[in-house]
Amino acid sequence: MSGSLGGKRALVTGGDSGIGAAVSLALAVAGADVAIVYNRDEVAAAEVVKGIEANGAKGLSVQANVAEVGDVDRLFETVASEWAPLDILVCSAGIDGHAALSWEGDPEAWLTVIKVNLFGTYLCARKALAQMVEQKSGVVINISSVHEVIPWTGFSAYTASKAGMSMMTKTMAQEAAEHGVRVLAVGPGAIQTPINQNVWGDPVGLKDLLDKIPFGRMGTPEEIGRLVAVLASDDASYVTGTTVFADGGMTLFPGFRHGG
Repeated sequence: MSGSLGGKRALVTGGDSGIGAAVSLALAVAGADVAIVYNRDEVAAAEVVKGIEANGAKGLSVQANVAEVGDVDRLFETVASEWAPLDILVCSAGIDGHAALSWEGDPEAWLTVIKVNLFGTYLCARKALAQMVEQKSGVVINISSVHEVIPWTGFSAYTASKAGMSMMTKTMAQEAAEHGVRVLAVGPGAIQTPINQNVWGDPVGLKDLLDKIPFGRMGTPEEIGRLVAVLASDDASYVTGTTVFADGGMTLFPGFRHGG
């Protein structure tokens, strides 16, 4: 993949940690200059920028809350002032919220997950697509989840946001295709990041999780990063309007592997 994105400029939301950080570094390894968006952790963002620059690419970090219209407008103005219009947008910012059954949860907490995951992705994709449609090229990649198709008890807001992202991605792809712009999603399964350490750090929780993955292991952020870099490149120039799952087989419903 080295050099496959040479001369490209990318923006990654949630690029200061987890999957977003791995995606940012993978894009830099492939030759792209990368601007990352962080909400709170400026120190972590600075470390990712160092990693981007260590790979010979230009790096930039910008603070923004992707769920706020004004923040997103300012974000894109800042990036535009630093370099030419974007070639790649990766929407990775997201939260899963607190576990609660649908009839017991707090409506405001539920709405917050929707605003960050779905509305935030819309706001960023909207700005990027306006540029890309005008220049007749570009790629938007939304980081979805296996939970756009797999229910998850206690997390109805998260599953709703990712299912909504799936159809929004398809619709945006349909709208942008005639302008030479691709829009697609990546659906990670169980990826080992700090956000889910409470599961993989507990032997009982880890065993239960691995039983749901035919490969028998969790994925790594780097595996998702490399996949995104391929999908952002011309090697995937005929791919649009779909979710590419990277889940070790989780969406194969492994409970049925020995029959129904």
